[in-house]
Amino acid sequence: MPEKRKLLVVDVAALGWNLVSHLAGFRPAQAIFPAVTCPVQASFRTALPTGGHGLVANGLFFPDVRKVLFWEQSSRLVEGPRIWEQFRARGKKVGMMFWQQSLGEAVDLVVSPWPVHKHGGGLMQSCHTQPAVLEERLNEHIGRPFNLMNYWGPLANHKSSDWIVDAICAVMEMPDFAPDLLLTYIPHLDYDLQRHGPDSPEADKALDLVLGYLARIEAKAEECGYDWLVFGDYAIEPVTGGAVFPNRRLREAGLFATRDVRGMAYPDFYSARAFAVSDHGVAHVYCRDAESVQAARAALTGMPGIAQIFGKEEQAARGLAHRRSGDLIIVAEEGAWFAYPWFTGRTEAPDFAGHVDIHNKPGYDPCELYFGWPPGTVSFNTDKIHGTHASNRAGMEIAWASSLKLSTVPVTQLDLARATQEWMNAQA
Repeated sequence: MPEKRKLLVVDVAALGWNLVSHLAGFRPAQAIFPAVTCPVQASFRTALPTGGHGLVANGLFFPDVRKVLFWEQSSRLVEGPRIWEQFRARGKKVGMMFWQQSLGEAVDLVVSPWPVHKHGGGLMQSCHTQPAVLEERLNEHIGRPFNLMNYWGPLANHKSSDWIVDAICAVMEMPDFAPDLLLTYIPHLDYDLQRHGPDSPEADKALDLVLGYLARIEAKAEECGYDWLVFGDYAIEPVTGGAVFPNRRLREAGLFATRDVRGMAYPDFYSARAFAVSDHGVAHVYCRDAESVQAARAALTGMPGIAQIFGKEEQAARGLAHRRSGDLIIVAEEGAWFAYPWFTGRTEAPDFAGHVDIHNKPGYDPCELYFGWPPGTVSFNTDKIHGTHASNRAGMEIAWASSLKLSTVPVTQLDLARATQEWMNAQA
């Protein structure tokens, strides 16, 4: 076996301690807040809390253009130094595969979905790879291109992870591409945990697939001279309280503004005094002025399903404060989650509400995991969602495991990032 001078990092979506506490080799660690994918991955690459890197949620509000944008992929959205900067300066190579906000990152290898949206509707599937020739090489090696339909939407399933795991193993054994540090991601466990809940038979089957993937990846890593670190980005808890609709409450209070277009209520962020950008168990509430902040707090205080409300002072005390964070941050009660709709029925729902449309919806919509009616649409039924992000709630730690001999046992996700940086600093 080659000497281990490389490291593979695998972020497994929704790998919570609640799923694997009975298995040898895994340990618990505290998630960062909010415990959702983009902030977690940004914290890992910078070893900073949310307020330090500014990726405060999977979706961000851009006040200059009055738009909410989810899942934007520019690496410039992540502020702060990268944990690998000195490592690369010594001539080492770094790769990112299916990590969020990897486009334009100062690394040596990138693989990320990058579809082309067609003018007349639909899209052409493609991946962004750096170097560009890598997409063709991977498609040839795996025997098929990556299918975005398996990565999100009603057809999301383990086939997305199948392709990614094939690609991870392929890259590690390609001498002309294999980086010294490779950051990767396995997505599918999250889908069935949200659909069916973490205690369901479907969750057990999805976890069995993850464990099989990890065994394969770890064997390939050993063969190719890699140590490995596996960690979850968040834990999923059962939905017991159902969906909470903060924008409906803000609309009732006269704070959320809409414009009527053919009977459909489109959001009007130019006129709104307050609106919530919902993201699983956390929502950022953006307000026009100080008076609107007070009005929004008053409207949301005591609302069933809301456990905490953080103003700017509370955010600063928790390391969350950033120019992108909401004037208020609301946190869901255990077993509850925040749904984005302000509309109360299909007749006034905007046209994008019934489709997989992660870029136009100003909030995360897990109902996109289900087909709706009529055919070709997605569900509006929030009661179908049986699992939600635990937002680093006590007792809902993430799980991690590693082949590295660590000097101290990590107790937080930031500790895992620092351990990775320590490993890099130790490499000659």
